[in-house]
Amino acid sequence: MNYATTIAKRLELNQRQVEKTIELLEQGATVPFIARYRKEATGSLNEVQIAAIRDLLLRLKELDKRREAILQSIDEQGKLSPELRDRIESADNMTDLEDLYLPYRPKRRTRATIAIEKGFEPLADAIMSGRWRAENGESDDDLQFARDIIAERLSEDAAARQRVRNVFRRRAMLSSGLARGVKDDDDRLAKFESWTDWKEPIGRAPSHRILALFRGEEAGVLKVRVRPDNDDEGIEALSIRQKVYTDKTVLQMRLATEDSYKRLVAPSIETEFRNQLKERADREAIRVFAENLRQLLLSAPLGQKRTLAIDPGFRTGCKVVCLDAQGQLLHNETIYPFTSVREERAAISKLEALVEAFQIEAIAIGNGTAGRETEEVVQRCHFNRKVVAVSVSEAGASVYSASDVARREFPDYDITVRGAVSIGRRLMDPLSELVKIDPKSIGVGQYQHDVDQKLLAASLADTVESCVNSVGVELNTASRELLSYVSGIGPALADKIVSHRNAHGAFPDRQSLKQVKGLGDKAFEQCAGFLRVRESHNPLDRSAVHPERYALVERMARSVGADVESLMRDKALRDMLRLDDFVTDECGLPTLHDIMRELEKPGLDPRARFEVFEFDKNVTRIEDVKEGMVLPGIVTNLTAFGAFVDIGVHQDGLVHVSQMGSGRRVNDPSEVLHLHQHLKVKVLDVDLRRHRISLTLKGIDG
Repeated sequence: MNYATTIAKRLELNQRQVEKTIELLEQGATVPFIARYRKEATGSLNEVQIAAIRDLLLRLKELDKRREAILQSIDEQGKLSPELRDRIESADNMTDLEDLYLPYRPKRRTRATIAIEKGFEPLADAIMSGRWRAENGESDDDLQFARDIIAERLSEDAAARQRVRNVFRRRAMLSSGLARGVKDDDDRLAKFESWTDWKEPIGRAPSHRILALFRGEEAGVLKVRVRPDNDDEGIEALSIRQKVYTDKTVLQMRLATEDSYKRLVAPSIETEFRNQLKERADREAIRVFAENLRQLLLSAPLGQKRTLAIDPGFRTGCKVVCLDAQGQLLHNETIYPFTSVREERAAISKLEALVEAFQIEAIAIGNGTAGRETEEVVQRCHFNRKVVAVSVSEAGASVYSASDVARREFPDYDITVRGAVSIGRRLMDPLSELVKIDPKSIGVGQYQHDVDQKLLAASLADTVESCVNSVGVELNTASRELLSYVSGIGPALADKIVSHRNAHGAFPDRQSLKQVKGLGDKAFEQCAGFLRVRESHNPLDRSAVHPERYALVERMARSVGADVESLMRDKALRDMLRLDDFVTDECGLPTLHDIMRELEKPGLDPRARFEVFEFDKNVTRIEDVKEGMVLPGIVTNLTAFGAFVDIGVHQDGLVHVSQMGSGRRVNDPSEVLHLHQHLKVKVLDVDLRRHRISLTLKGIDG
């Protein structure tokens, strides 16, 4: 198979672009590297397109591997005709390939194989060919054996199976009802009460409903079917049309065909379509999860500020830590503002003293249990300096605090201290801190435990890698975890880089990275452009300009009578450059424009600027929320069916997708909202019994 031709056709890309991308991937280049530093080769394909080429290439290779195994199996049986070989070699998807293999697949004993062993294959041949006559006197049992053979043959006919698939594609319904044995008073029904009598065409079923139905089936509550309402069209599609059949032969063929459809073909095709629905739903859920994760990782950082972080708690107290501007732990203790009035005053005095003693610039408050109450305590403090107080998501902080990463960072502190440190660091730099946590624990996905875990892990790893490399990483301060996501590095090399840094001190420049044992030329090529060395003598080491282009930039500087640092500092000098003068076969205008942007703003952080947010001070519990209220909120999660918004009452409200558009239909919440967006929402309904809050974006002035 010509992979480039097939991929280019399926993805609607230029074949030359695909060929060069495959070549780079085969040479070990990463997706971020190809997208950023090989634009001339790929025609400026973006990361999404390059990843799609990579993924389809892997699937095509798996298809070819399976093709070879099938050819070998049939050949060993002595049944590989030239015509069959051609059909197998031209199959361009796994379904067609497996259909062709079905008659030759080693199988367990079936009703058909038993009938063949008993000698009824000639009778089956006679019936199918129209040579059989009822006057021969076969018994009903004999005819049943023959029909068993015919039914299996029909089920293994590739063309017939495809006809039945087409019927399913047009007519199949996704339906669900109560599983056998489930009573109306079953406690498990509460989660699935909407789906106990449901039916819709498979093409209209949204991903979140597909996953909900399958989850209900997995829980033993629902019975899910993917079938046409009527069997007749499927049976007709499976039928063999023969004019020479007698009425009694037609009857035998009809009975065999009905049996084949109901017992063999329909269950098999239903499984295929269930798998397709599940895969479609998985991919959509994973896409939403990955996009949410991207937005979370690229949340606006507060930056290097001296930070006091609080992990709130009622009975056990609030763990308080003080961090320097680099996120290093300076001090920790526990305050108990909720045990008595006296302790509350003591807590306020302690916070005021810590802010002064450690010259605190920002306070990060975990948004979990007692979070809003802790905010109120902080608001009653009187500081002698300007301090910004921010509510920070705790999602995944407990996972981090109990992890090997946290134990390695803080071997002498317990999990409460580690959790508070994580909250503070998240405020300073969400990306650097969140890469230490399994993305599935960060709380921005739906149905993440129901989807294909291998596909989910790969997608989330791609997302983290993309985010890390788009921001860039400071070589001399980055953690092992952050470095491991840099293009071309990975966990093993990250460990070696940190060990070298610990043993020999800070890296003076990018070139000195080559001194790390095990980091060869290929790894350096892949990673160097994404690493920053702020204190380097070479100003380009602070930028995203790749070292392979340093000589070019030096030549550009000389052409206007300047050095590189002056060129970066002086816009007038840069305006004197004619980029066409520096175009080569390997370095065209796309790369030159990238270089010019870097010279203007070296190492520019692509993340948005940090904005302080405040909840409504009068609304701290769900009981305070009333229909018609307009409240400030933060988007915490985006799903296919809506957005969850934190309004500060420990229970996120839902803005259903139908409540987002103003005069237009919104199909995807990410069209109008993004994670951590600050917005105003109106309360539609409050269900205290089920702890549900319905919100809308409609009808809000301003």
